[in-house]
Amino acid sequence: MENTDNSHQLNALAKAIKIWGSEIGFQEIGITDTDLSHEAIGLNAWLKNDYHGEMDYMVRGAVNRAAPELMVPETIRVITVRLNYVAPNAKDSWGVIEDDAAAFISRYALGRDYHKVLRTKLQTLADKIFADVGETFRYRVFTDSAPVMEVALATKAGIGWRGKHTLLLNRDAGSLFFLGEIYVNLALPIDTPTTEHCGSCTKCIDICPTQAIVAPYVVDARRCISYLTIEHKGAIPIEFREAIGNRIYGCDDCQLVCPWNKYAVKTVEKDFAIRHELDDISLLTLWSWQEVEWLKRMEGSAIRRIGYQRWRRNLAVAMGNALRSDSLSVEAKEEMTVVLREALAHEGELVQEHVVWALVVETF
Repeated sequence: MENTDNSHQLNALAKAIKIWGSEIGFQEIGITDTDLSHEAIGLNAWLKNDYHGEMDYMVRGAVNRAAPELMVPETIRVITVRLNYVAPNAKDSWGVIEDDAAAFISRYALGRDYHKVLRTKLQTLADKIFADVGETFRYRVFTDSAPVMEVALATKAGIGWRGKHTLLLNRDAGSLFFLGEIYVNLALPIDTPTTEHCGSCTKCIDICPTQAIVAPYVVDARRCISYLTIEHKGAIPIEFREAIGNRIYGCDDCQLVCPWNKYAVKTVEKDFAIRHELDDISLLTLWSWQEVEWLKRMEGSAIRRIGYQRWRRNLAVAMGNALRSDSLSVEAKEEMTVVLREALAHEGELVQEHVVWALVVETF
């Protein structure tokens, strides 16, 4: 009888967790176990091919990534949450990408840093569970801040399925959302995984500017624009600079063409409101921000994590591509050329290299 009562209590708690999560602002919550042995095979193969590039933390955390109970002892369940992020008034992404004078920033980074927003909400949910369960409750919250196989866990928890671009897809929300997790020591009932619905579609693979999706469900990060503009610390390989276009922070192309994103739902989170008109702002305006101003404007933003030098590096590449464009006005090209030449006198080595590349238009 005791086990039956406990089972009823855990079932009731799982239902309560989903209600609390909705009240906190999450769009969906799923629960799964910690068995990632099958997913670990794919992770190890990916790492063996060096597809992680300079992300050495992927190697260091590989064992814990595939075994949540090793990273957080006593963990037997993972609660996964989904939170939409697209601002309702964001400028059409393709319109910005096709405007050579504009800067494209991945839509997830237009507002407040999602790490901060998601962590606060997850902690609020964990506090509610603690208040219900008591001192025996053990947990840890994650917001893309530790070795967690979040897409694999979300798939097992029934939130969606892994698309061929490796992101999670949901029939009712596409892929334009954040994922977060709470590792817990509670034997909560497990949700049923959903089915896959990519079919024969290869739009995400075909659209990738650098052909980073080297096979369905496999991304070579070393070719990925998101990796190159955010994670990569050194000079961007010349072979990819032209393909980057005006994407100065991240790349959404594989999501923009995905048929399932016609169902993407706009966010209602005020923290994800667009800051400083970053959804549609010119390259020249962003280049004019000196470091002190940039640091001030990027307070509380995920963009601040890459630092001012990488930001300038990315802008230099984008302006170089604008100078190579036939659609940019003569006046705009002249202004870009002037500011880039002026920068040669005081920029650091990393930025200088990309400025020089930007100015050598005649070689292309």
